[in-house]
Amino acid sequence: MANDGTRDIEGEEAPSGGRKKLILIIVGAVLLLAIGGGVAAFFLIGGDEPAAGDVAEAVEPVEEGPPIYVKMDPKFIVNLPPGGPAKMLQIALSVYTRDQAVADSLRANDPMFRHHLNNLFESESSAALMTLEGKQQLQQSVQDLLVKKLEEMGQPGKVKGVYFTEFVLQ
Repeated sequence: MANDGTRDIEGEEAPSGGRKKLILIIVGAVLLLAIGGGVAAFFLIGGDEPAAGDVAEAVEPVEEGPPIYVKMDPKFIVNLPPGGPAKMLQIALSVYTRDQAVADSLRANDPMFRHHLNNLFESESSAALMTLEGKQQLQQSVQDLLVKKLEEMGQPGKVKGVYFTEFVLQ
């Protein structure tokens, strides 16, 4: 039989080009997997080394108490600016914190907080409050207002969230 680079039945001669391609493909796949594994290990294990100050902060865990929900009672009922689809807003809310001092301060200064919240609610557009984004924006505005007033009073601690337990537009 003539030597045409193919293998005959007795196995006299094997082509060297086919094996080289197979070896190159295997080596390429192994290198690709090794590089991918190295990149994954870099990001997952220790690609972002913390600074010395971050290590000290990470060592000192912040003591947080159990969740405390302060219900702002009675409900808020305010007139909305004219020109919108609704004329009145009735809203009940609870403030979430894990700091008993913040909860006590919210309860002790309820008239002051209610005054500022009434002013905030009365300035809202009823058209905006009919959308989910508008309600979420109002929720964030209430939380920001409470945090600002607590800071002005020199109250340490943190308001973790504000939840609307009732929300009625008429």
